[in-house]
Amino acid sequence: MEETKLNQYLTFRITDELYAINVSYIKEVLEFQSVSRVPRMPDFMRGVINLRGTVVPVLDLKMKFGLGVTEKGIDTSVIVTEISMDNEIVVIGLLADAVYEVLELEEDEIEAPPYIGTHVNTEFIQGMGKKDDSFIIVLDIHKILTFQEIQATLSETGN
Repeated sequence: MEETKLNQYLTFRITDELYAINVSYIKEVLEFQSVSRVPRMPDFMRGVINLRGTVVPVLDLKMKFGLGVTEKGIDTSVIVTEISMDNEIVVIGLLADAVYEVLELEEDEIEAPPYIGTHVNTEFIQGMGKKDDSFIIVLDIHKILTFQEIQATLSETGN
């Protein structure tokens, strides 16, 4: 019998949609307080936060997906991620309306992304998962930001 691989995903909400990112890229989740704007950053980069002495750029996923601006609310959170790009570890915060739980999904429970029917560019989507009666958009963290966008952001923030 073939064994399927079980992965854990952090689930969160942007507008009315549920999203998930593999927990292997998650460093921590913070309550959203405020960000410091940095000139010449793309609009979807809301600014930077100071995380224990480290400058962390914060990306507004809602803006990146063309869904408006994330307004600060009681559940608004920053998902601090660590990804490897060009042999460097890059730390970026992702702004979400709310963060929920860690969900376990087997690889075969994640279906290919649809070509229509989502508000998000399908390039950003790794696949679609399901929990109870809700669909969850599983994001590909490596495709949300291009290498050029990360380099430009890091140079503007002094990293």
